[in-house]
Order: sequence, then structure tokens, then C-alpha cells
Amino acid sequence: MKRFFVRYLLFTAILFALFYLPSNPISVALNTLQTKMTLKILSILLWHNAIQGIDIRIDPHYTIYISQACNGFIPILILYASLLAYPASWLYRIVWMLAGYLIFNLVNIGRIVFVAHMTRKYGHEAFHWSHDLLGNAILILTGLLLFIAFIKGARKQNGL
Repeated sequence: MKRFFVRYLLFTAILFALFYLPSNPISVALNTLQTKMTLKILSILLWHNAIQGIDIRIDPHYTIYISQACNGFIPILILYASLLAYPASWLYRIVWMLAGYLIFNLVNIGRIVFVAHMTRKYGHEAFHWSHDLLGNAILILTGLLLFIAFIKGARKQNGL
């Protein structure tokens, strides 16, 4: 357990330094691409003209800004650090990384659609509970369930 924890912290630091910090050009490019992809999919799922640049226009006086922190990359990197820290074959880890990326993107887009609709329907006060509380809880639960499924499969693969 101690080895996993140390490796998890190390992989978290490395992944965030490489793929999240704004001082790294690779990070900036990946996060820009991730945000653009998220906004493109949202433009299909939300009401007409909801997406304006990197904003979701709720009403003439309220917009939701889709930033680097909202593009789904943070929980993906946390999951990746967990997968890399846990003892399993590289092929198994890569398969779960790809699956985790796809699942987190779907969940994150669903989360943003939910937040936008709740805020539009119930007013600006709904943003806090739908985004900060429920939306983040959904992402945490998704990551936890993915990691539990990964561990169960890794144990079967290792004969444990």
C-alpha cells in the first residue's frame, strides 16, 4: 500500500507537470484541443446558439465559462496516476487508460449539459449545487468505480 501511495503521488506530479501546467507547451496544446472537442460536442447537445466561443450562454446576463478546469482532464489525469501506480501489465493499463478517457469524456459532457440545463431552468443559484456539489461528486464516483473495476480485473489477471 505504501509503495502504491508513493508511486501514485509521483505519477500525479509527473502527469500534471506534463499535461496540465500552463507553462508547458504540450499541456497548453492538449488542454486547448480537449476544450475545443468538449465545446464542439456540447454545441450539438445544447440549445441553439448556446455555445459562444468558450462560453455557454444561459441567458443574456449569465454565461458559464468552459475553462481548462472544466474540460475533464483533471479526473482523467488522476485516474491515469492510479492506473500507473497499481501493479498490472502495461497492455492492461493502456486499455483502461483509453476506456477511462472515453468514459470520463462522456460523463463530463453529460455533467456540463446537466449543469447548463439546471442553471437555465432554476436560475443562477442552481449552478452551485449542480456544478460544485453534484457535478463533482459524479466525476469522483466515476473515477472511483473505474479504479475499482481496474483493480478487480488486475487481480484476476494476476491470479489473486
